[in-house]
Amino acid sequence: MPTKSSPSELTVTWQFSPFDELTAGELYAVMQVRQRVFVVEQQCPYLDADGSDHMALHLLGWRNTPDGLLLSAYARLFPPGAKYTEASIGRVLTHPAARGSGLGKALMVEALERIAEAEWGTAVRVAAQMYLEGFYEEFGFRRVSEPYTEDDIWHVDMLRD
Repeated sequence: MPTKSSPSELTVTWQFSPFDELTAGELYAVMQVRQRVFVVEQQCPYLDADGSDHMALHLLGWRNTPDGLLLSAYARLFPPGAKYTEASIGRVLTHPAARGSGLGKALMVEALERIAEAEWGTAVRVAAQMYLEGFYEEFGFRRVSEPYTEDDIWHVDMLRD
């Protein structure tokens, strides 16, 4: 799949791949950063390998570091009907070393562009951790559910039409 770099203080190369086209090394990097953020950092033991990765397109943001390539941003994108009626974005994260750089916003812009290019419609859903509700509102998402807990973390469903 084509890649491109984003102009920012952190130069990122975006990779957009279906699950079966990820190399073993790329998949390892994905699982490592997801576990680091969602399991270790958030102290939330849950089954990250949820059986849905094969239905998603994976958006990976790589940047060069003195130690080599680092997976610095990541999200799963699902077509309509895979997880929800609408297209959806999940497992949205930035590596702790990239926090505060604007990379999270660049990731969301890239994810929404990829959904538009795939012609999956204009409606996009996220199951957002509540503390990130304001972040998603910046991209036109609005709350469409009451708060609920998932893996002991408060969430709300948000929709962008």
